[in-house]
Amino acid sequence: MVETMRTTVELFPKLDSFFIQVLKSLTEDDWKKRTLAKQWTVKDIALHLLDGNFRVISMYRDGFFGEAPPAINSYQDLINYLNELNGSWVKATRRMSTPLLIELLESSGKEYSKQMAALDPDADAVFSVSWAGEDVSKNWFHIAREYTEKFHHQMQIREAVSKTDALMTRELFYPFIQTMLMGLPHTYRNIDSTDGTCIEIEVSSSIGGLWFLSRKAGRWELTDTSPGLEAIAHVSFPPAVAWKLFTKGITAAEALKEVKITGNTEIGNVALNMISVMA
Repeated sequence: MVETMRTTVELFPKLDSFFIQVLKSLTEDDWKKRTLAKQWTVKDIALHLLDGNFRVISMYRDGFFGEAPPAINSYQDLINYLNELNGSWVKATRRMSTPLLIELLESSGKEYSKQMAALDPDADAVFSVSWAGEDVSKNWFHIAREYTEKFHHQMQIREAVSKTDALMTRELFYPFIQTMLMGLPHTYRNIDSTDGTCIEIEVSSSIGGLWFLSRKAGRWELTDTSPGLEAIAHVSFPPAVAWKLFTKGITAAEALKEVKITGNTEIGNVALNMISVMA
């Protein structure tokens, strides 16, 4: 699994190329369309991604981290802080023209990719992957998390304008969903079970795969190779449902209409609670 996630850094230029292509194809009405990101329009998400580019360049190239955050005493404190940062940026930059926005995204995207590629994958990341329950993460995981951010926000835009096909390929989708599923052990952390318990997690079709969540030494572990255990539950997600569910674009109840669970449905249903974004 780690090997696949390490390669996400190589995919940023291609992902950005598709992003610029779809933005250049949008009509004036397209920019105003609502997205799965609740109150944000297509333009708002594009502005949010520009903010992400600027933050990465400022931090890694220039060593500038901005103002010190307020006291963070809980995960919810962190979410509130990030929501305020994101909201204030989007509100202030809505006055920007869409041609200028595309121009800035195209230029900053190239520098962003350069900064990601320059990171030592085995060094400690500046930010941990909190949704996976980590206090300290390696850069390879942080970079993969950044890939999921760029992927799912672009998909939110594409979903709004009915142009989703470009990213739903094995090359681009599989690393995204594999990284997302790294949140499963943390999602199941309060589910006590005997060692040797195994749950199969499938994302269907040729762009998905099969993963195994198993209990070992009192902990849940995720692998993409069979541990040789009989699964007590099998959960299968269509790709179009998985990316929306794990990024809080749809609810578990909405997803359950298309997700197939066999075996122990109670323990299988827990997988629908995973959120692999800061939300």
